[in-house]
Amino acid sequence: MRKDINYNNIIDGEEFERAQAAADAAADLPADEIDTEKFYVTQAYDKYSEENHEVWGEMYRQRMSKLEEQASNTFIAGLKAIQLRPGRVPLLFGEAPHPTDPERTVTGINEFLRPLTGWQSRAVPGYLPAKAFFSCLARREFPTTIVVRPREQMDYLPEPDIFHDVFGHVPLHADDVFAEFLQTYGQAALAAGPEHTEPLSRLFWFTVEFGLIREDGRLKIYGSGLISSHGESAHALEAPAPPAGVELAPSDQSGRVERRPFDLDRIVNTAFEIDHYQPVLYVLESFEQLRDAMNGYAERVMDGASASR
Repeated sequence: MRKDINYNNIIDGEEFERAQAAADAAADLPADEIDTEKFYVTQAYDKYSEENHEVWGEMYRQRMSKLEEQASNTFIAGLKAIQLRPGRVPLLFGEAPHPTDPERTVTGINEFLRPLTGWQSRAVPGYLPAKAFFSCLARREFPTTIVVRPREQMDYLPEPDIFHDVFGHVPLHADDVFAEFLQTYGQAALAAGPEHTEPLSRLFWFTVEFGLIREDGRLKIYGSGLISSHGESAHALEAPAPPAGVELAPSDQSGRVERRPFDLDRIVNTAFEIDHYQPVLYVLESFEQLRDAMNGYAERVMDGASASR
């Protein structure tokens, strides 16, 4: 986590350092020797401040005022299935006293998620290096940052927090098809050689982070970068398209959006930039399309990995 951001740090320092060191060390280990349990930390739920719960609630209500109309049906169904609520920061595991009413208990989202797809949201100290992150995905474990952004950075945070990770990502993990896609992505990324690093990064960006899907005869959002941002989602859905036949560059900041049909081979050859609204997005027709394309790509990766042994 960045030291220039004024988090209410709920992570114990020694545990944080131990988990981060284990994640960093995973880069030098064979995939079958990586123990993801060493990356995880305790979510000390009672350490969340009143402001933390307020910030979560304000951001939840602000986004939901738009998402019922903007978001994929699958995302909305998943959000309801894991029982996310605006009144408090989500608990990941087990039960805890409610932060504002000790007579009530809070149930962790994994208690609802695991029976549906086997996925779990696991608390981590912050950024995980690629190999550690992929190892988690391959086991249906989603690395989840558990700090809450400070109020003064509600509109923009340069790194993930629990709102981005849980609100933005986890609802889709309740869907069988998306759950299979994401695990296959992790397994392929873990087995892939360095020549696949950039293509897989692009695939994650244009789907998991900034994906669009066509549902009910219109475009909707499902990527977490769009789900968690008023500005990005409005731009993705409402900005004018370029003239027919005109392809936009990743650096384009004209306020237009080129919405391309989903094509995995084209996606992995499309560059992106992270510091402005996205001028190029890809549109799924269904999550089955994403899963099937990922299965095909994973087969190519695995075949290449076997041939190189």
